[in-house]
Amino acid sequence: MTTKPDAVVVGAGPNGLAAALRLSAAGLRVQVVERGDRPGGGMRTEEVTLPGFAHDICSAVHPMGVASPFFREFDWESRGVRMLHPEVAYAHPLDGGDAAVAYRSLEQTAAGLGADGDAYRALFSQLVEHGDDVIDFFLSSAFRRLPTRSIPAITRFALNALPNVRWLAHKAFEGEKARSLIGGAAAHGMLDLTRPLTAGLGMVLSMLAHHRGWPLPEGGTQTMADAMVTALEQQGGSVELGHEVTDLREFDGVPAVLLDTSPGAFVAMAGDRMHPGYARWVNRYKHGPGVFKVDWALSDPVPWTNPDVRRAGTVHVAGTLSETIAGEAAPAAGRLTDRPYVLAVQPTVVDPTRAPEGKHVFWAYVHVPHGSDVDMTAEIETQVERFAPGFKDTILARATMTAPQMQQWNPNDVGGDISNGEASLRQMLARPVPRWNTYSTPLDGVFLASAATPPGPAVHGMCGDNAAKVALRKVFGVRTPPPLRPAPPA
Repeated sequence: MTTKPDAVVVGAGPNGLAAALRLSAAGLRVQVVERGDRPGGGMRTEEVTLPGFAHDICSAVHPMGVASPFFREFDWESRGVRMLHPEVAYAHPLDGGDAAVAYRSLEQTAAGLGADGDAYRALFSQLVEHGDDVIDFFLSSAFRRLPTRSIPAITRFALNALPNVRWLAHKAFEGEKARSLIGGAAAHGMLDLTRPLTAGLGMVLSMLAHHRGWPLPEGGTQTMADAMVTALEQQGGSVELGHEVTDLREFDGVPAVLLDTSPGAFVAMAGDRMHPGYARWVNRYKHGPGVFKVDWALSDPVPWTNPDVRRAGTVHVAGTLSETIAGEAAPAAGRLTDRPYVLAVQPTVVDPTRAPEGKHVFWAYVHVPHGSDVDMTAEIETQVERFAPGFKDTILARATMTAPQMQQWNPNDVGGDISNGEASLRQMLARPVPRWNTYSTPLDGVFLASAATPPGPAVHGMCGDNAAKVALRKVFGVRTPPPLRPAPPA
């Protein structure tokens, strides 16, 4: 921009771009600055193994990306992004060739759980029926007034969500398949599964499978970031790449600055202008376990023993619920395990554009102690081979990233923590510091807009959108946020 913008957003991840789009919709001149050479943050796709194999570096499957209020309003289809739904949303293989399988259909999923089918249906039917209301209620910056018909669903969810997922799985189900299915979903939260709130995460992700699905964007997650940048530029905004911010004085005179960064990065950029009390709270903010990730280029599909698992977009590789709990307890306690919970995605099940004809891409990560630089490739491949004998024979090439390398690639992933802060009960109630409005900061006109603010991690854009609405009200006097601008006619 040739003149000083009305607002600057630091960081071109999903929250930063969401904030920029909401501010731009209000008619403001918005500039996004990003240290990387491509926009996207966690929404990036690269050829990291062999030419022609497109790998998602971080986020790949997007239940929140189609369910959140912001992205429902943004409307991916109108922006040229095609969301692909695998036949099986996610699967959890078990020893002996069995598997628990989550289909888009609640009824089909319940039918595959045997004697636990009725209990599964009872747990999720109301949530699925009122899915948008449930998601809107928990992702909005201020809880919205709900239609009366949604109150029972919200109440039922809240009563089951606060405890841990082990408690819920044993309370609700008798069999291993249903227990492992909800436990595998809950393990996305990178928490010890005996801690509070893990039941809620398992319920939300399971519900979303039956409500709006667990889709993958055709061509890779980068297409989502590129669509958001294009929309911003069409509205007169701009994105500057290769611009690393080290001092917020760079933006003196800009009315509003929104930061899609970690809280620690904000304190560092603020320097001696930071209130010492706020800085002390940030120092207490806890980052969770890191991840170790492997991307593979494969000659053939993963040869899962169970044929239903071969149709799944996401696969939770851990075995029984007790094994899943043990696999997640280790990194939370600062330990490694030779039988980790493996979160795997096989994009070419539904998107053949990701690899040369007849070939496949596959990725997986495990949770490791915060900042661990240990290579977990052997443990991951052994776990996959356990349920897919012959998997190792299909590997053409692999690329790995340790937890410190994840942080180097994206500074928001402190110690490899891709959630930008542990999603514990305390830190979800006061994220990142105990303030009435956690998007506001002690610096006038500076707002935090990253996953370190409510509603926390996942690609939903709501942290940025909520922060932008606060900035519009506090800085620009806009009390009713404008709707996002529709995509221009093709």
